[in-house]
Amino acid sequence: MITVNARSTAGPGEPFKATTIDRRDVGPTDVLIDIAYCGVCHTDVSRARSEFGTTTYPLVPGHEIAGLVSAAGSEVSRFSVGDRVGVGCMVDSCRECDYCRAGLEPYCRSGHVRTYNDTGRDGQPTLGGYSEKIVVDEAYTVRIPDSLPLHTAAPLLCAGITTYSPLRHWKAGPDKRVAIVGFGGLGHVGVPIAAALGAPPTVLDLTPDKRDDALRRGARDYRLTTDPATFTDLAGTFDLIVSTAPANLDYEAFLELLALDGTFVNLGVPKKPISVDVFSLLYNRRSMAGTLVGGIQETQEMLDFCAEHDIAAEVEVIAADQIDTAFDRLAAGDVRYRFVIDISTMAAG
Repeated sequence: MITVNARSTAGPGEPFKATTIDRRDVGPTDVLIDIAYCGVCHTDVSRARSEFGTTTYPLVPGHEIAGLVSAAGSEVSRFSVGDRVGVGCMVDSCRECDYCRAGLEPYCRSGHVRTYNDTGRDGQPTLGGYSEKIVVDEAYTVRIPDSLPLHTAAPLLCAGITTYSPLRHWKAGPDKRVAIVGFGGLGHVGVPIAAALGAPPTVLDLTPDKRDDALRRGARDYRLTTDPATFTDLAGTFDLIVSTAPANLDYEAFLELLALDGTFVNLGVPKKPISVDVFSLLYNRRSMAGTLVGGIQETQEMLDFCAEHDIAAEVEVIAADQIDTAFDRLAAGDVRYRFVIDISTMAAG
């Protein structure tokens, strides 16, 4: 076993504390990653505070992992010591079902294994990137291009692929009008991705204070969802709306913004069930959909795309002893636009 420094929480509302955890020994197809940075996702907050009701404690979150390979198993062929690599939201799946074979590992028929708050195929709990090192099978590891700084690339392992995947699946491009609901941790990455795909989006947000940032990062327009004129002016406009909002919306109002055969894709996880009047779907033959992150191959494609188009997250780097403050600020929407933990501070405190 490999013992490393980490930060964990013992229960909802409990502060993060310095601890040590054990990683498995490096197997034939594994890589040992010295983690340099780990992004702080809103899901980390939700899991730590048991908002989904399925958290197992003690919890070590973190699924936006960027670092360097420090050891490789005897059968590893894709990576070498010193390579810049990343790990996202999953670390395993059955590898045998039709979805896995098609590169759709998040939809594995047996269920993929999450990077943290899950049980691995070895029966051990998975522990995330709020730690100094992690051991991952090379099949669930991706290469971070040299042109992407590790601290700004880390959030791409969740925020980047979560927005890239639906934009690609629903074919965002020059012939599509796209809107992105929410300009935060996900939206601020989704905007330049959509723009680079040839579909500079309209941002729909609650407040005007992020307008300049959205336009700077490639938005075509910026409209307030608190302004009734937004919904009358843009009715029947969009082919694709990607919502990053974690709260329940007036879904009928947003569906009416869709053109014929338009699709509303929900990425957020509202605390209450979604309710929609079926007539909002019948008219204009609209669709409402959801999506998880992309598969491993698509995640690598996303990283290469972001490197080619100079797309990265805008981050605030924090020390490990600032995790609790960062969680409170993130829950309050007080971050532009992603917290990233400097893992070199993990042993402090």
